[in-house]
Amino acid sequence: MKQLVAFDLDGTLAESKQPLGEPMGEALADLLDVAHVAVISGGDWPQFDKQVASRLPERADRTKLWLMPTTGTKLYTYQDGQWTPVYAELFDDATKAKILEAFDASLEATGFVPEQTWGERIEDRGSQITFSALGQQAPIDAKEHWDPKFEKRKVIQADLKQRLPGLSINMGGATSIDITREGVDKAYGLKKLRDASGIPLDAMMFIGDAIFPGGNDYPAKELGLDTVRVRDPEETLAVIAGIVACLK
Repeated sequence: MKQLVAFDLDGTLAESKQPLGEPMGEALADLLDVAHVAVISGGDWPQFDKQVASRLPERADRTKLWLMPTTGTKLYTYQDGQWTPVYAELFDDATKAKILEAFDASLEATGFVPEQTWGERIEDRGSQITFSALGQQAPIDAKEHWDPKFEKRKVIQADLKQRLPGLSINMGGATSIDITREGVDKAYGLKKLRDASGIPLDAMMFIGDAIFPGGNDYPAKELGLDTVRVRDPEETLAVIAGIVACLK
C-alpha cells in the first residue's frame, strides 16, 4: 500500500509555470485525504507558492503535503498555519560564477540562440541555477514549440557536462536545464523526503512527464520507485482519480 505520491510540477500538475487548475487542486485535495503528497521540481519557493500552495482548496489537508523546490534541495512543510522551510542547501559564490560562465560558453558553442526571448534566461535559485532557453516569462505556446522532443537541450546538456564536471545537469519543464550540486537530482530529493517524512521509498510512487533517460524525472525510476509517465496535466488527473479509488 502506497503512503505517499510524489509529483513533478510543470507538464505534470500544471502547464509550464502556470498555477494549478481548479480540477487539479480538487484532485490533490482528494488525494491528501488518503495519502501524503509531495511535489518536487526545479522552481524556487515563490514559484511553488504561486503554482501550488496558493491554489489548493480550503479543505486540503496541507499537513500531509511536502513541497520540494529546486529539485529537493529545499523542503517546505505546513506548520502552525503557515508554510515553513525545513532546510535549504545553497551554492557558494565561486560555483555560481563557474556555472554562469559555462552557460555562456555552451550556448555560443552549440549555436542554440533563439530569435526572441522573454525575460532573463538564467535564474539563480540559491541551491540551483536554471537556464530557460526562451526566458523566464516566455509564453507557453512558444515554449512548447521550441524543443518538444528535448533534442536541442540534449545537445546543450552534453556540452555542459563537459564544462561542469562534478555537477548534476538535467532537463526540466518545456525549455529548462537545471544545474545542482553533484548527486542532486530527484532521486536525491526523494531520499531526503524519506528521511524527513519517515516514509520508506517502497511506500512511495512518482508521477512525471519526463521519465526517460536524461529527463529530470528519470532519477525517480532509477531509484526504484514505482513510476507513472504522463503526457500532460489532463492525464495526471485521470491517474490521480485511479489512485484515490485504489487507496480508499
